[in-house]
This record gives sequence, structure tokens and C-alpha cells, in this order.
Amino acid sequence: MKLGIDIGGSHIGTGVILENGKLIGKETRDINFSEIDDEKRVEEIILEIIKLEIQTLLERYNYGIEDISQIGLAVPGSPTKTSIKNMVNLHITNFNIAEKLNKIYNTKITLRNDGKCAGLAEKKYGALKKYDDCIFLCIGTGVGTAVFYEGDLLVPKNNPGFEFGHMIIKKGGKKCNCGNNGCFETYASMKRFKEDVIKKFELPKNSESEEVQNFIRKNITKSDVKKFVDEYLDNVAVGISNIINIFEPQAICFGGSFSYYDDIFLDLLNEKVKQHVFNKDSNFILLSAKLKNDAGIIGAVL
Repeated sequence: MKLGIDIGGSHIGTGVILENGKLIGKETRDINFSEIDDEKRVEEIILEIIKLEIQTLLERYNYGIEDISQIGLAVPGSPTKTSIKNMVNLHITNFNIAEKLNKIYNTKITLRNDGKCAGLAEKKYGALKKYDDCIFLCIGTGVGTAVFYEGDLLVPKNNPGFEFGHMIIKKGGKKCNCGNNGCFETYASMKRFKEDVIKKFELPKNSESEEVQNFIRKNITKSDVKKFVDEYLDNVAVGISNIINIFEPQAICFGGSFSYYDDIFLDLLNEKVKQHVFNKDSNFILLSAKLKNDAGIIGAVL
């Protein structure tokens, strides 16, 4: 039995995964580190949540620690084989999480960038299964990415690479958590989208993501809401067209919170992207993730 763990900017999800890639159950807990500046305390909380979720799953499915053959972690930033690095949204610089977990579970521990994990899952089991040249974009708290060429995941020699979220689309634009200004992530992030919707349309400050989605769907025909969504997708389209101009993929798949707006976003985004791409005969398709938020958990053990 394998355990996949997806550490996001706003949640941690842990799932039990069988050899065929089937996710039989998961535990998810929200996290909010916005008011915690102590990196060590953030690390402690992450470990506490992971241990709690693993214990809950082991008890639920009558497994013991000895039954765990692998713990795979999908994490933002630039992880090494043992450590979380440059996790800017949680302000972690270098956290050797594999060493901490091995002291408890004594099993194989693997780390991979979360965008790559989710992309691998969508490529093997989900929406990208039939495409050789394709790109996965996980748009949620940030923007995670996986690029496939001739069916294989492209893997640079050094860092995970393909940090499309940190390509600059507006010189001197909004400040990004990475320290630069105008990053694609600051304009495409669904976390920022949610915050902006709440502020602009004066929704309750504690509105959940589902409540924001329902507001947009209910009011999308109203001029002010339509204009807001249109401007958001204008920025997303700039980033997507740059990616298409470079890689000429057959398909781009959107995961993360973005995928829950596919009925509103995709057709309009497709029109906008076509206006920007260099090759007007580019034959690409925009897809919504099939595995949704489970992709990172499943891909963590691939």
C-alpha cells in the first residue's frame, strides 16, 4: 500500500493508493499560515497534520505502519530527493521532511514538485492519456506545471524547471511571493482570483471557494461580473499563448481550482489564446483535469 501526500498552499491531502493507481480514500485538512512567520513552526504543523492524516487512514482501512511500501510527497517549489526547498507560499527555504518521516515510518520516501506529480497522474490515468506532446497546468494557490514531449516528462538536470508561474507577463506588475513583480502566477492564481472577487463584489470575507464559484456562475451574465472574468482571462491567455508559442503542445490540461470553472472559463479562454498565438494554425485543445484535486496525491507515488 502506498500513501500519496499533496502539500498545497492552503491544504494538505493524504490518500491510500493501490498498485493500479486507484485512490481508495483520502484525508484533507486546510492550513492557514498567513500569520505565522516562524519557519520551524510551519514545518512542525505540516508534520503534525501528515501524521494525523496517516494515522486516520491506517485505522480506517485496517493497515499497519509495516504495510506502507512508499510515502510520496507532492510539494511546491524546488524539492530535492529529501527536502522541500523554495516553498515561497509557505515561506519554507529548506525542510528535510524525508528525514523526519523516515524516523517514524521507516519506508521509501519520495519527493517531487506538485505540478509534476499532478501532471504525471493526468498523463497516465486522466485527461492527457492520449496525447504525446502536452502540458499540465495546476492553477490554484500558485501555478504548477508539467511538460510532456513524445510521451515523456521533461526533466531538467538541476531544479524541477518549467516554472511557468514565474514567467513575467507584466513588467513592473503586482508583487509575487517569489520576490519578483508581474509574474504569471500573481495574475492567474485562483487564490488571488477568489480574494479579488470577495473584495470587488463585497462578499463575506470568510466566503468559501464553493461560495465564490456559485456567485460567479449565478451572476456571469451581469456586466460587471462578466467584465471581471474577462479581464482575469485576458491575463491567463497571455501566459498560455506564450507557452503554446514555445512548445506547440497538442493539449493543455488545467488542474487545481481552475478546473472547477471549466464550464465558464475554457471556451472564452480558447478564443482569447487564439488571438495571441504566433502560428494561427496551431492545433491545440484546452482541457479540464479529470482527476481534479486528487491528481497530486496519485502522482506523488508514480
